[in-house]
Amino acid sequence: MKRYGIPVLLSAALAVGALTGCTGVSSASASDMTSGSNTSAPSGIPMDSSSMGSMGAPSGMSMGGMEATRSSYATAPASGSILDTADLFTDRDMEQVADVSNASKLTVKSGEDITISEEGVYVVSGTATDCTITVDADSKAKVQLVLDGVSITNSDAPAIYVVSADKVFVTTANGTTNTLEVTGEFAADGETNVDGVIFAKDDLVLNGQGTLVINSSDNGIVGKDDVKVTGGAYTITAAGHGIQGKDSVAIADGTFTISAGTDGIHSENSDDPTLGYVYIAGGTIDIDAASDGIEGDAVVQIDGGMLSIDAEEGIEGTYVQINGGTISIEASDDGINASDKSSAYDIVLEINGGDTSITMASGDTDALDSNGSLFITGGTVDINAQFAFDYVATASLT
Repeated sequence: MKRYGIPVLLSAALAVGALTGCTGVSSASASDMTSGSNTSAPSGIPMDSSSMGSMGAPSGMSMGGMEATRSSYATAPASGSILDTADLFTDRDMEQVADVSNASKLTVKSGEDITISEEGVYVVSGTATDCTITVDADSKAKVQLVLDGVSITNSDAPAIYVVSADKVFVTTANGTTNTLEVTGEFAADGETNVDGVIFAKDDLVLNGQGTLVINSSDNGIVGKDDVKVTGGAYTITAAGHGIQGKDSVAIADGTFTISAGTDGIHSENSDDPTLGYVYIAGGTIDIDAASDGIEGDAVVQIDGGMLSIDAEEGIEGTYVQINGGTISIEASDDGINASDKSSAYDIVLEINGGDTSITMASGDTDALDSNGSLFITGGTVDINAQFAFDYVATASLT
């Protein structure tokens, strides 16, 4: 895409004015946004490609060469949340202390697998190698594993494997540190490519008041349905993705330190384009990733939390909506990227609130990059980059 140079440091606390229909902004218009003035266009009048001359575009640059990936694009930001989050977390999801009054107690032993086939609460402790806790229960069963100082190291199989259940809770007991590790190449389970230290075919909820340490030769936590985290502390080191959910990854709270060889938090669903989203409402999240810090193929929506991301691309999704939170990104490709990954959503990068700071590596990099539209309606955006904005269709700053 064609771009127009901007000052290296741009701090936009939502200056008055609007940009529409160009692939970048000139040095002049960027300065106007930073200062809060509106010399680039009269109030309420959006700029389109015909106004490029007044924006001071460098000589010889044109609107040609834009990469149109859709026949139409969003021309206005969404009204409110792009995701329906009202009932996303149940009351039990949010409970950080398990009711263990009728719990069964399990002690892991080396070379012995444990299979849970009945609904209930199970308190797990002990240290073992080559031991897998398998949940294979009725499709309506809710199973809660309370990790009470457990340590499992396996060579080729998950430490926790959910084959069947309605929902499985993995709860860390208060004051405990629990370690789950897989050191070698994962062995497949029939046609199932089992590739996570915690691997769940059904809904998975992680919560509690303790600490969970995960080390993996592939992925850390993998859910083939929804993955939700509502509390607890997590240190995840993975050669693949740190946390991966097929339908979604949703975080209400928790403390995370994630080091990933691919994406820190990842969600994609090739079967249903409406799914494969990441939602963050709170928590403290520190991600160091070789690829994307956070990728939700359909949607990435951030309503709160404190996020620190060091990655090739900070945040990526088809529709990226930031409504709150404090976000710090250091990236070597795109800071935040809206790209065509799901046919169910317009390609949009939308910032409505929060405090977002982006520092980009030198070279052909973009802080805010949308292959569709770019809207900034609130919050504070602080950018240090060669190119602050890159977009295809419509952009507005209101």
